[in-house]
Amino acid sequence: MEASVVIAVYNRADVLRLVLAGYARQSRNDFEIIVADDGSGPDVAAIVEEARLRSPFPIQHLHHEDRGWRKNVMLNNAIRAAETDYLVFTDGDCLPHSLFVADHLRVREEGYVLCGRRVEMSARWTRRLTRGDVERGRFERIGLAEWWDGISGRAHRIEDGLRFESPRLRGILHSHVRGMLGSNFSVHRAAMVAVNGFDEEYDGPGCGEDSDVQYRLERAGLHCRSLRHRAIQYHLHHPRTEVPQRCIDRFEAAKRAGRIRCRRGLTHETGDDD
Repeated sequence: MEASVVIAVYNRADVLRLVLAGYARQSRNDFEIIVADDGSGPDVAAIVEEARLRSPFPIQHLHHEDRGWRKNVMLNNAIRAAETDYLVFTDGDCLPHSLFVADHLRVREEGYVLCGRRVEMSARWTRRLTRGDVERGRFERIGLAEWWDGISGRAHRIEDGLRFESPRLRGILHSHVRGMLGSNFSVHRAAMVAVNGFDEEYDGPGCGEDSDVQYRLERAGLHCRSLRHRAIQYHLHHPRTEVPQRCIDRFEAAKRAGRIRCRRGLTHETGDDD
């Protein structure tokens, strides 16, 4: 196996079924999936077992009890459980393009974290999506209705669903990384170990699973490389999640301290930060 694809999950078993169907049609299958389950009900376990029975690649299901938002704890568990030295992080409500894993693996390089983007699907587009659409790759073909959803503001970043092979064209379209998304980035496992993984002191979404990690990886000397118009994924619609102010405050404090390693991550440490 060449990679461990870590899918962060909390309930929404029907959506996870679609996502796992998306991984079953990847252009390569030399990877494992780790479902990092932050306390979902039994429906998720049933979907994972269903997928495991027909999967061309191994699937691990890691689960802990629901005690509030502990996504970063489970992501660290996934790093420990990974059977490979390359990690691709995504979420359980993001459908992968058939070349998603291949694109991450094609340009992986020591010293870099690869940062992809995602299409934000509309409620209409999400509601009409079927398992057959996923298995046949129909969701990758953006039609007039989807473009209209984008023009009218019901879907967002439709243009990030356009895949270009030309390095020159991609260079023109994206000259810099806009910020790391927790649902679409990859990095060598050793780099995550060097920064002590995800900071488990975050207890809400929006900073701790992406912005904080990007900051500390860059402080450790890594460079961010954009995968825009490659490694495409489609985020299924749901009500927007607000970032708690306490998480924003924690991230600002971490930047002021110049942290590389968090205190409570893969290991729980005492003393000063690096």
